[in-house]
Amino acid sequence: MSKKILILQGHPNPDSYCFALAEAYKRAAIASGAEVRELVVNDLKFNFNPPEYRSKLIPELEEDVLKAQDEIRWAEHLVFVYPTWWGTMPTLLKAFIDRVFTSGFAFKYRQDSIWWDRLLKGKSARLIVTMDAPPWYYRFVNGSPGHKAMKNTILEFCGVKPVKITTIGSVKTSNLAQRQKWLNQIGNLGNQHL
Repeated sequence: MSKKILILQGHPNPDSYCFALAEAYKRAAIASGAEVRELVVNDLKFNFNPPEYRSKLIPELEEDVLKAQDEIRWAEHLVFVYPTWWGTMPTLLKAFIDRVFTSGFAFKYRQDSIWWDRLLKGKSARLIVTMDAPPWYYRFVNGSPGHKAMKNTILEFCGVKPVKITTIGSVKTSNLAQRQKWLNQIGNLGNQHL
């Protein structure tokens, strides 16, 4: 039985290296027998700040948000591809998470309790994250804030485990040979459905 993989592209620019990385993963995963679907967050239509937020009501979910939730329900393995900007994910991807990973879909607080149910249990994830800083600097000097937020306080909070991270950088100072090496590395991950 083939693995169901959903690639979530979080870079707003279709000409970016993130799109090339996602394509390398996708081609290899399909070639090795996985069933692969893809969501390009920039193509989805949803309100970043619905009026209901101001009144503390639950906002009505747009068609593209409901579609994204259906795709996540379908998937066994989630692959997020995005750049690190200002130490974390782009605003677009954060807004997507705010609107899609809602209470009742991704998690649910228990009545009269500080605890919650993780509604996305049984799924795994891979983060493929590019950056212009050297990965060692991001990890040891900055403390990997974006990685920690995405892994610990978003995905694992919702029950997604394990969450593995592949950091690609420094993209800014890389040459063509290094970029090809990274594409091959991501293709190997796709081939193994990791």
